Amino acid sequence: MTPQTASVPPVLDRHRRAGLLAAALVVGALGLAGCSAISAVQKAIHTVEGNKATIDAFTRKIQSTPASPFEATYVTTGASPATVVYAVSPPKGLAFTDTPTGSGAVSVDIVVNSTGEYSCQPPSAGGSWTCQKLDPVSASTENQIFDFYTPSHWIGFLQDFSLAAGFAGDKVSQSTMSVNGFPMSCVDFVASGVAGTSTICTTAQGILGYVNVASDSTSFEIKNYTTSPSASLFQTPPGATITQITTPTTS
Repeated sequence: MTPQTASVPPVLDRHRRAGLLAAALVVGALGLAGCSAISAVQKAIHTVEGNKATIDAFTRKIQSTPASPFEATYVTTGASPATVVYAVSPPKGLAFTDTPTGSGAVSVDIVVNSTGEYSCQPPSAGGSWTCQKLDPVSASTENQIFDFYTPSHWIGFLQDFSLAAGFAGDKVSQSTMSVNGFPMSCVDFVASGVAGTSTICTTAQGILGYVNVASDSTSFEIKNYTTSPSASLFQTPPGATITQITTPTTS
């Protein structure tokens, strides 16, 4: 996809102005210390601007709000490896399943369609599927589970990080890699006080392809991708028992 020139989002514009104002105050406070203080602040500003340009170039390649249907399968690492399926069918359809390996592991199955959002559990021996229709408050809590796999989550993370990293003296750089046959564009960074390099990549299709955050023991990478997800992904399982969850209100 050919990058388009994008205007600076208001929140980033505020961050930029705040950063430049902070730099100006530092110059004023340390002006009597000589040119070295001014040089240090100018270097920080240059780093912030460089990081922002790198982040902007990367995030323009990601679909923050997918416009076309797709289904992506990821595999994760860490203490509880899992297979994750994340599917979208705009404007309402979304499906997310997280199936850990190992006995006793609890799977996650979330379905969103025009009738609402459901959290489903597979049947036990001889039973049937059960699904809970979530109210907005419960749905918001449940959505934090799959937010980790959404482009919008990492776009926000990178945009916030680019400013803090600049003033800490960290640099954000670009790279490329290929995983399971998917060529990807990536950003790499080292956060102050955190050992190791973090890498976030997007595929040519504009979705997340690889995420490895140095401070997190779990990473994930794309395994399969299709633009024709099954319609059944966005429906509750046939014969499922559905109950309604309502979060109590407090006065």
